[in-house]
Amino acid sequence: MNFAATALLLAATCMNTACAQQKQQEEEKEVAKVYMVKEITPDNLVKIYKALGRKAEGKVAVKLSTGEPGGHNFLQPSLIKDLVNEVNGTIVECNTAYGGGRADTESHLKAARDHGFTAIADVDIMDADGETRLPVEGGKHIAYDIVGSHYLDYDFTVVLSHFKGHTMAGFGGALKNISIGIASSKGKVWIHSAGQSTEDWGNPEQDDFLETMAEAAKAVIDHCGDSILYISVANNLSVDCDCDSSPADPQMGDIGILASLDPVALDKACTDLVRSSEDHGKIHLIERIDSRHGMHILDYAEQIGIGSQDYELILLD
Repeated sequence: MNFAATALLLAATCMNTACAQQKQQEEEKEVAKVYMVKEITPDNLVKIYKALGRKAEGKVAVKLSTGEPGGHNFLQPSLIKDLVNEVNGTIVECNTAYGGGRADTESHLKAARDHGFTAIADVDIMDADGETRLPVEGGKHIAYDIVGSHYLDYDFTVVLSHFKGHTMAGFGGALKNISIGIASSKGKVWIHSAGQSTEDWGNPEQDDFLETMAEAAKAVIDHCGDSILYISVANNLSVDCDCDSSPADPQMGDIGILASLDPVALDKACTDLVRSSEDHGKIHLIERIDSRHGMHILDYAEQIGIGSQDYELILLD
């Protein structure tokens, strides 16, 4: 009896110790930081970049959308110029996979020039000379991501996203910018088809498409390591993407600039701020996100280990 009681006491002690250690580890686990400034200005873009504490070094790619001809909601060159100059960056893009005015390199460069981007920095269409593959570790849908071959020329990536709605994904933010945005033209089809084809978009289940986006984002994140950071500008909050040549006008007001070293936390913060806004016009963007099951990409991205939906929002103004 004494032996049994001692064994039970030891087991209980070990269990309590394990629980205490687990609780301590959870408390010590660093919550992702998302910085925010409400006033959208060139100076504040530079300010929020510096707040991240990660210096962009070497040959720096600034990944943004140059905007489909006819559209008007994309991030304006006058807004981003100081940041691009601060990091001595090259604006990078890949050709589209749906026709339109950016489906080939010559047309894409013309769009970048017409929209004012070539006046502030060099612009590199990364799949102009072909594509390359980045491995996806543990992918359920794809074993590799297909990106523009020039992407391997860069040492650091600044992911400068315009947060807004999206016809297919529900919303476009950091994860979409590094998955579909860095994918080559054929790589975009590869993601949209959930890894079934580089020629035919097909008709995959919506969650499969969203999960494939997250897996493609993982390939880029794993490739970059610590040489990447994420800034999102939540303005011109249309339900449509900058890839739309005639996007719907925004129906809610601007929110601000947000930045993080965690793309999942950043996208979650942007969507949370839309939902918590007192602007009645938010109902249109929320409907777009939820009707496309858009939040699923964050759940799956967290599941495959590329970020966390738990974050601390830090206001800089």
